[in-house]
Amino acid sequence: MGATDLPCNAIAPKGRSYGPPVSALEWLAMNTDSLPDLDFPGHDKLVAAVDAAVAQGDEHAVTAALRNSLCALIRDPDVHLPDCVHDAIDDHYARRELYRSPTHGYSVVAMTWGPGQGTPIHDHCGLWCVEGVWDGELEITQYELLERDGERFRFRAAGGMHAGPGSAGSLIPPHEYHTIGNASADKVAVSLHIYKAPMGCCSKFQPQSDEWFLRLDSELKTDAAA
Repeated sequence: MGATDLPCNAIAPKGRSYGPPVSALEWLAMNTDSLPDLDFPGHDKLVAAVDAAVAQGDEHAVTAALRNSLCALIRDPDVHLPDCVHDAIDDHYARRELYRSPTHGYSVVAMTWGPGQGTPIHDHCGLWCVEGVWDGELEITQYELLERDGERFRFRAAGGMHAGPGSAGSLIPPHEYHTIGNASADKVAVSLHIYKAPMGCCSKFQPQSDEWFLRLDSELKTDAAA
């Protein structure tokens, strides 16, 4: 977890107390100096568009507005993500946080997918998210939760899509289980993700037998962005 990620939980060291719990937005207000905020062409236009969408309030209205805004931003010649987001990392897909709103608390993360890189089935820790393909192509598959037995989950693929530049979709819990992958053998793909709040952890699901998967807690780290 990066130094500025909101923790999934926190335990005070022995003999110390953190005082009353604070909300995510209160925590952000107290730590604005350390929030990620990379400069890039079109930065202010992107932030203004996301701010306007998030102000809709209702999560369905927010995510619908964000999908439309993100599709337009991807095609906008005035908006160029930092050069670093086009650099793949050999042993994992890259997660680079570009911006975190000190007012609304949302997080903007660029992901870079090298050839063949992807995710297992995972959730979004209860956060809504809007995802758009900025460059290249991605395969996205959504999964339906059929039943649960403790930490064992039974999933079935519920639909997939081949997404190219300018396409965007949204995930609203509990319909958040999915995979993302770059099926290309030689091309890098870039996607932009807007989360309700910083996502420092999630559940990933390891295949067992038939349609059954074992849930595993996963800490999500961010890669350097410059």
